[in-house]
Amino acid sequence: MSTQTHIEQITGIVNSMLETEPSFFCVAVKVKPTQNIKVFLDGDEGLPIEKCVYFNRKLYQLITEAGIFPEGEFSLEVSSPGVGEPLKLHRQYVKNIGRNVEVIFTDDTIKQGVLLAVAEQDILLEHTTGKGKKAITQQILIPFTTIKTTTVQIKF
Repeated sequence: MSTQTHIEQITGIVNSMLETEPSFFCVAVKVKPTQNIKVFLDGDEGLPIEKCVYFNRKLYQLITEAGIFPEGEFSLEVSSPGVGEPLKLHRQYVKNIGRNVEVIFTDDTIKQGVLLAVAEQDILLEHTTGKGKKAITQQILIPFTTIKTTTVQIKF
């Protein structure tokens, strides 16, 4: 069975498991040739470690029962995508309204600013250039079609 087939089957199991947990959603499923399954989940209010453990145990059982790996040899990791990972889903953009983000456009130009709003087709970014009294703040409407990646920026 191909890796893509495994990904599709596991994604289906994950999505059906999450039907009873509407505040959580699947970001990505990856399967390595070594039958190491990585499931990246997120939540509208974050993903607590207790929920990762719960989903890992439940998902392991569901994958075993489905017989996707007849020999039963696979490993499973359930986690959130991680701080430095680009946003992939519309729901992730909505979750991060008010945070600083870096947008890389399809032409490789970069803008940083505060994510103010998210619509179906675009985002609104507040971008500041210059410093001090010469700072100019403007709002930029960015269509999703022009975005290569968007990453949340953590400031310390």
